Amino acid sequence: MTTEESLRPQSLMLTFLGDQVLGRDVCVYSGSVIDVFARAGVGEQATRSTLTRMVNRGLLRRQREGRRMYFGLTERSAAVLRDGGRRIWQTGAVNRHWDGTWTLLGFSLPESWQRQRHDLRSKLTWSGFGPLFSGLWIAPGQVDVSSLDELGLSAHVKVFRAHADAGMDIGAMIEETWELAELAARYEEFVRRWQPWEARLPTPDDASPASGREDPHLISFALRLRLSTEWLQVIRRDPRLPVRHLPDDWPAEDAEKTFRTVHDRLTPLARECAERMLDLVPVRESD
Repeated sequence: MTTEESLRPQSLMLTFLGDQVLGRDVCVYSGSVIDVFARAGVGEQATRSTLTRMVNRGLLRRQREGRRMYFGLTERSAAVLRDGGRRIWQTGAVNRHWDGTWTLLGFSLPESWQRQRHDLRSKLTWSGFGPLFSGLWIAPGQVDVSSLDELGLSAHVKVFRAHADAGMDIGAMIEETWELAELAARYEEFVRRWQPWEARLPTPDDASPASGREDPHLISFALRLRLSTEWLQVIRRDPRLPVRHLPDDWPAEDAEKTFRTVHDRLTPLARECAERMLDLVPVRESD
């Protein structure tokens, strides 16, 4: 279950960059990042280590300006952030417009390939697939499986598009294939954590004990960072099953309403804080 304590610094970093850097052709000063992350509960050393790891993984680029180091996006990280933005703001958490198409993926691997089997199953789960049978996985809609190519298993994988027979109980199949209770619990926990913010704005008393009383603008900035990161983690684990075949009390719609309401409420103060606090410079292509 995603909790405030379990958010990884890299996940927070990607959310921060998606909000403040993506599409602007700018780099952000490392000191600004450290200040923001301190308010979000991430220490300076963890923030610096995250920046370095992301550079080493090709997710960030460095740009020196005098004695200051700035960080910007690479093509790889920009693509990841655009995908996350589409998932949050366009695709959404509720699949109301499913056309009846399923993607079926069958695979057959040698018994000795345990690591490859684990890697493939992990990729499939992340892409929204569930195990229909041991070597046959299924996902709603037309799923792009090109990311599987990096596993080097193309010769062992077959992909089809299909529609269920008219007599097929799709609701029962979904319950047997995906862990609906676990997924619903993630949405319900998200609502419990964030619904109180639907009707209020931060005050200095909402600051963390370590930082003492702080400007509500700073608190809003940190809260919105955590809100968006948690929401993306929840919906990325959701295969977007067709809502008409889910239980009547499926909590995704309420959770999405909570996310959008709280995000809208925090945004004005968070934006004012970003404008005042962040040191940004234009990207220099020569670096």
